[in-house]
Amino acid sequence: MLNSTPHITKSDLYNILASRFDAEKKLSQIPNPSLLHDADKAAKRIARAITNKERITLVGDYDVDGVSSTAIMVEFFRQIPYPLEAIIPNRFNDGYGVNPTVLQRVDADLVITVDNGITAVAAADICKERGIDLIITDHHTPSETLPDAYAIVDPKLPECEYPFKDICGAQVAWLLLALVKKELELAIDMRQFLDLLAIAIIADVMPLVDINRTLVKEGLKLITTSRRPASIIIRDFLDKTNISSEDIAFMIAPRINSAGRLEDASLALEFYTASDTHTAYKQFELLGQLNELRKETEAQTTKEATEYVQEQDKIIVVAGESWHEGIVGITASRLVDRFEKPAIVLSINENEAKGSARSIGNVSIYKLIKENEHLLTKFGGHKMAAGLGLLREDIDAFREAINKSAQTVPTEDFLPLEQLTGILKTDEIDLELLELLEQFEPYGEANLRPSFLLHEAEVVTVKLMGADKSHSRIEIRQYPHQRKTVELIAFRTVFEMPADRKITCSYSIAKNEFNGRVSPQLLVKKIYNAAN
Repeated sequence: MLNSTPHITKSDLYNILASRFDAEKKLSQIPNPSLLHDADKAAKRIARAITNKERITLVGDYDVDGVSSTAIMVEFFRQIPYPLEAIIPNRFNDGYGVNPTVLQRVDADLVITVDNGITAVAAADICKERGIDLIITDHHTPSETLPDAYAIVDPKLPECEYPFKDICGAQVAWLLLALVKKELELAIDMRQFLDLLAIAIIADVMPLVDINRTLVKEGLKLITTSRRPASIIIRDFLDKTNISSEDIAFMIAPRINSAGRLEDASLALEFYTASDTHTAYKQFELLGQLNELRKETEAQTTKEATEYVQEQDKIIVVAGESWHEGIVGITASRLVDRFEKPAIVLSINENEAKGSARSIGNVSIYKLIKENEHLLTKFGGHKMAAGLGLLREDIDAFREAINKSAQTVPTEDFLPLEQLTGILKTDEIDLELLELLEQFEPYGEANLRPSFLLHEAEVVTVKLMGADKSHSRIEIRQYPHQRKTVELIAFRTVFEMPADRKITCSYSIAKNEFNGRVSPQLLVKKIYNAAN
């Protein structure tokens, strides 16, 4: 792969990036929400509940998409104004989504879910028995058996005619609310929610093409001007003139996620829906502390999990006693990065194990898990990520079974999808190149930030950075005849000077803003060994 990487110029790079897209969509071109199956039916029922002053309870989810969906709903109902009880289940006490445990504390005429519910068969039956109408809004893949709900709004339903399927839970909720607004003839500007929507789309790794690209672009712009206290705090924290999708993915989303992972997602909801900057700042500081704790817990769990990996397996399955349920998903991602294989990490608590799966390349981890669902107590998710539960006694049988299923997956599907754009002369990395790259933002899923290759560059010096010296600053010279050197930053990597003083690696280029000065920054993505 490395030997076939082409040498490219800035002009070549422009043409490569321009070829990724058709004409840009405008907000006015977002498909009609009525095309979502059951959306009109659901909107009419919500409007009727508001008109008749019925009790409405919202059940969200504890990840960024779920909290963002909940926040959009809460803000919308505030502006009607109408009382809405919003519940985000606690990962540890309640479990996932609308379920029998959560319903024990619900006293309502209408229950609406956001970013969950497509597999909530038992909860739907309880609602039916209690005379509660249940409206499910979700974006996850449905099973063969659907809940017996009043309405199910999910673009992944086979009968759904919405033309763009890859939308997150917050988008489904937002589109539904646009129909509720129409039903009630409300003067609520739906564009005010684009900041929260952009965060959800980025954090839930939706493909940044078609309407997603438009919504994220507009949402990132809104973060820089919005009077929402949460957005004011985010832009003050990032302190940048232009906020990128990567800023959200790496600096903001993990903080919002940390509440649901370690404590309770209501802390993140309080940040999003704070009515003043003092409250928003206080909540953001708390989320920052939780995120630091999450990093420490994750590092320890990853270290332990690595020792249990059976390297002959095609699918890594590891389990540990009382590993923190909130970070098994991140631990799975770390194992995928290290071993370049799909990984499933399970936390065992007494006789039960709960965990998360992450995939690589073109391997559908959802399909492999589904083939072995007879060994599970529950599961759900999509191609690249899933959640699952099983009994302790079935862990070994599940590991063997899923590895047997993986034998039928073509070897090439396991190859990481890192796409090297080309080899660029370091002399060409300047402000003009930064401007070129900015034209094609936002980058993310399905519009990856270009990756460039350095092949056997000369390592001049290596310095370790950070309080714990866990990051590396590598000074290199791309070609022997060059006088000018450039710096590479390798986060979470302790790089030691190689014996031959050479490095082969992929890197991306980001804008570095410091003390009012702008410069390109080269960020190491992957260091290749000599065999590559």
